[in-house]
This record gives sequence, structure tokens and C-alpha cells, in this order.
Amino acid sequence: MLYRLVVWGGHETLVESLLERGADANSYAGYHGTAMQAACEEGHEQIVRLLLTKGAKICTIKGQNGNALTVASAKGYKNIVQTLLDNGANVGEQGGRYGNALQAASFGGHQEVVQVLLDRGASINALGEYYGAGHEDIVQMLRSRA
Repeated sequence: MLYRLVVWGGHETLVESLLERGADANSYAGYHGTAMQAACEEGHEQIVRLLLTKGAKICTIKGQNGNALTVASAKGYKNIVQTLLDNGANVGEQGGRYGNALQAASFGGHQEVVQVLLDRGASINALGEYYGAGHEDIVQMLRSRA
């Protein structure tokens, strides 16, 4: 729990210290899921990179928000989304309340993230969960891909 809170709070030096002392980069801790998901939720790009170097899994679905890519997409953190994709995130993975990363970014109105996901092969026909594209500019982007 402390580990997740340190990640969530953006305390990079403490995260590094905990990892060096044997903290599990993939431990699960409630709502935010894993440390990776907490870092993505709060936009802590350097902590995301640090966790990746320490073996944190990207595609773990824990908590309510799905995987790390879905969390970063929902928040509109383009650089983190690109980092996750560059490190093996599955653009089409399903799970969590948004259903998938494209649906999360669409719901949030994050046009640049939607474009990155589409460019990386996200399917506009993938099943989602409860949220849909509610932003006209994004609906137009998706229609142009149909």
C-alpha cells in the first residue's frame, strides 16, 4: 500500500529506493491496481520509465481502470501512451471500465492519444464497456477510419 501511494504521489526517488530494496514492481494494491497503473493515472512519466526498467508488467489488468495503457489513454498522457506502446503494450487489450485504450481516450476527448492509438492499429470496431466517444471531433476521426 505504501509503495502504491509513493508511486501515486510521484516520489521518484522513494520509488527507486523501494525497488532497490526488493519492492515488487507488479504488486496489486486496490483501486489504482498496480504501481504502473498508479503512475499512469497520475502522469508520472519518469516513474513509468523506472518501473519498466525494473520489470513492471504493462498489460496487467487490475483495479477498475483496466491496464496501464487504458489508464494513460483515459487521462490523455500521450508521451506515456507512446512509451507503453514502444515497450510492448497491446493496443487492443480489453478490460476495465473503459473496455480498451481507444474507448478510454475517445471518452476523455484526447484527440492526440486517439490518433496515436489508431496509428498503432487500434480497432474502431473493438468491443468496449460503458463509455463511448462523446466528442464530435473524435467521432469524426473514427468515422474517417470506418
